[in-house]
Amino acid sequence: MVRDITDKADIEVLINSFYDRVKKDDTIGFIFNKIIGDDWSHHLPLMYDFWNMVLFSKPGYAGNPTSKHVELDKKTPLMKGHFDRWLELWNETIDNLYVGEIADLAKNRASLIANLINMKVEMSRDGNFIQ
Repeated sequence: MVRDITDKADIEVLINSFYDRVKKDDTIGFIFNKIIGDDWSHHLPLMYDFWNMVLFSKPGYAGNPTSKHVELDKKTPLMKGHFDRWLELWNETIDNLYVGEIADLAKNRASLIANLINMKVEMSRDGNFIQ
């Protein structure tokens, strides 16, 4: 029986499943594999904390995803298609694992975040980066 996302343990399952797909993806896998490589021990816990904050307003994440992506764009250009594919994989992973109000919230917030970061990355290329 498929159920909703209820806690950080569910977020960890979601994140692990999602990044397993990302690593193998022809469109965006190379970005993550190039930057993160084989050692995901730092990135995954950050993502657990980030999504725990986004979905459940829990403390634990202290970072700036926008500035991280702006810096990444300088090494590997991030295009709208990359963000679109990230969101497609995210939504598919959620749909395969969960259903309910928090699952829908996770998809909605991911869309907002992806669009915002994409916009700020594009703005930064013109020297108009605003945090």
